[in-house]
Amino acid sequence: MSRIGKKPVVIPKEVKVEVKDGSIFVEGPKGKLNRKLSDRIKVETKDGQLFVSRVADTKMDRAMHGLFRALIAGMVKGVTEGFVKELEIIGVGFKASVSGNKLNMSLGFSHPVDIPIPAGLKIETPKPTQLTLRSADKELIGKVAAEIRAIYPPEPYKGKGIRYLGEHIKKKVGKAQATGK
Repeated sequence: MSRIGKKPVVIPKEVKVEVKDGSIFVEGPKGKLNRKLSDRIKVETKDGQLFVSRVADTKMDRAMHGLFRALIAGMVKGVTEGFVKELEIIGVGFKASVSGNKLNMSLGFSHPVDIPIPAGLKIETPKPTQLTLRSADKELIGKVAAEIRAIYPPEPYKGKGIRYLGEHIKKKVGKAQATGK
């Protein structure tokens, strides 16, 4: 039995959960989320708790059991508290700003980089070199943060680039120091 899968998901009072037509709908103060459920998984609500169970005991069913329980728990947390990811931009002249529903970044390329902000995601720039992403959808926020980081990943020699706040980049010595002259 899956240890994660057999734990019930506690539903706070301000959250509404509805299961119908093979999908789960979660609505709370931070937004609405929905996800299609696998036909190998059953979801039931009792006494303010959500119970996830599996249809059979195959290897795939056991894997889906814990996965869907974790996904549903993330949905409930997202609509109550929300998720936050922070990125920092390091480099001379590198900066970012938000205008309308686009993120504008100057990263030393010959052109500015514009990224459309998807619905359900809020991007703030408290400093020109810092980005704060907020969303109720954990999957969306992780995907967008990874896409932004992939535009200019941190390089190991000078440390320039976009990185997650607090991410440690192992620096390498340059060619002049490596030869030992």
